[in-house]
Amino acid sequence: MLPIPPGGDRRAALKARHRRAIIDAAAALIDETGVATFTVDELAVRADVSRRTVFNHFASIDEIVTTVCSEVLGGVLDEFTATPTAATGDMFDEVVEVLRATDLVPPMAYLTRVIGMEDPVASTRQAVMLLSTFTDISERLSEELTRRHPRTELLDIHLMVSALFGGLVVLHRYWFEATGAAVDDESRRVWSELLERLIAATRNGHRSTDTPS
Repeated sequence: MLPIPPGGDRRAALKARHRRAIIDAAAALIDETGVATFTVDELAVRADVSRRTVFNHFASIDEIVTTVCSEVLGGVLDEFTATPTAATGDMFDEVVEVLRATDLVPPMAYLTRVIGMEDPVASTRQAVMLLSTFTDISERLSEELTRRHPRTELLDIHLMVSALFGGLVVLHRYWFEATGAAVDDESRRVWSELLERLIAATRNGHRSTDTPS
């Protein structure tokens, strides 16, 4: 049997275990129904913790759902951390290649269903949850880029990541309108085309395409 960590270490380990149990329970409940419709009491029972413990870790059900969705979308970050630094040292190219190589359609479809973006009239709450999910991933990506490129100004890293991941939020709307959040080859083609437009706009800047009359 492993020794029990002393004092603060024990409390920290218990806190981390409870948080993990809550997130795993939420993911399991979502998988069972396909949507995030569980109550705090249902979640507490599934996680084998008290209602109070749930709120000690998360401010709301929405925050828990956002955390679950962030972990699903986190495949992008996993791909990135597993990819060696580009020989050119260009952090933009590093991120772009991972975005191109990662199949984002399944996690985007998951987010759409779980958050409830399939509703024709998505609420402000749903939009905030979607944005929060992407913000969480972008912050973690910024931390990884800072580690890889310590000589690059933090502002430059945040601006680049915000431009790309803020753009992904915009792409989600156009992709959903075109595909209904389907997970198939056509949906992947649409996503790929939209992604290339985002990459080009972020790399080259945004210029008006209006022609003089």
